[in-house]
Amino acid sequence: MKFYVESYGCTMNFGEGEELAERMVALGHVPVPSADDADIVILNTCTVVETTEKRMIKRMNELKIAGKEVIVTGCMAKVQASRAMVRLPGSLVIPPQEYDSFSDAVSQKYGCGTPIDIGKTPITAIIPIAQGCRGNCTYCITRFARGALRSYPAEKIKARFDELIDRGTKEILITAQDTGCYGIDTGTDLGELLRLLLTKEGEYKVRIGMMNPNSLKPVLDSVLDAFEDPRVYRFLHIPVQSGSDDVLDRMKRHYSVEDFMSIVGRIRARYPDLSIATDLIAGFPEETDEDHRKSLALIEELRADTINITRFSPRPGTVAFKMPQLNGRILKERSTELTDMKNRTEADVNSRLVGRRYRALVSEISSDGSVIARNENYRPIAIKETLELGTYIDVEVTESFSTYLVGKRLH
Repeated sequence: MKFYVESYGCTMNFGEGEELAERMVALGHVPVPSADDADIVILNTCTVVETTEKRMIKRMNELKIAGKEVIVTGCMAKVQASRAMVRLPGSLVIPPQEYDSFSDAVSQKYGCGTPIDIGKTPITAIIPIAQGCRGNCTYCITRFARGALRSYPAEKIKARFDELIDRGTKEILITAQDTGCYGIDTGTDLGELLRLLLTKEGEYKVRIGMMNPNSLKPVLDSVLDAFEDPRVYRFLHIPVQSGSDDVLDRMKRHYSVEDFMSIVGRIRARYPDLSIATDLIAGFPEETDEDHRKSLALIEELRADTINITRFSPRPGTVAFKMPQLNGRILKERSTELTDMKNRTEADVNSRLVGRRYRALVSEISSDGSVIARNENYRPIAIKETLELGTYIDVEVTESFSTYLVGKRLH
């Protein structure tokens, strides 16, 4: 049968979607480029905020009307399985904890065919390295979906990594719900895993995924050692979530703003050019005007390369769901203020890169036909040329915007 994997949400979910697609191919099913062309749609769901949950429900209804067979996976398959079952009666609903039985469940319902070589090598691939986390954030529904930390065996991750490089993959994203936690349950750490992976010969790039400050702090030196290898993008995604210690306490984030800034200081002292991405939640319950001003001030002080702003969304079953909520107007105003500040800051940071030259990997094609190349700091540079994906080019930055750079290829 023809299938399509439709993933939403975080990088980890997309990585698991890639693995589920490979299992479908191994069962003899044939991938197609869109849900419209498919007999079976694997709806790999996200439910991190209410708007995403509503989008998932709408998509389930659309697929049902279109007469598609649907397999529901991802976080919603765990924490809101009943909502999927009501809308898609008789469909397979397989949460992340049951992915080991995915192939058996699919073969029993849809049978097997003869596997064919589709001859497709991904330029960019995602490798999940763990399931779950060690946190107890009061706002997070994902931890209910993913459970406690379970690090995958290093030798299996290494085998997957080597296989992808041998097949011609040029960029690998290492990911988890909290990448910095890797190995705490198995007696190793993320730095050791990275050094193991980097024993693989070849020209490729590795991007390290999101990690929380309290998880990164104990392994910071070990992780920073990995950046000595030029094949590792000098990029870290470290969500701070608020500029107020009072809010961080209510979130149960287990670090202070000072802790976060100390980590950033240690990173920049060793690698001044390393790109830092972070996240901020606007309008957490009981957030005061002063708390909000502290988040605005943090954006100015931090001068991160990328800042993701999310308006708080109470999720059922979480502690924060029962906390006194802010008025929707205040939420909108604070989200807008944070977004305006982050846009100004990012635009200023990027403007200082105009005229610089980099060696970059061509990794994506944008909607307007330009290609996106990533420099050694994982900064996206748009180039208005037709270039082969997976190739390295020398590029000069000619323009800058708040979220990306524009460049020209140097011949």
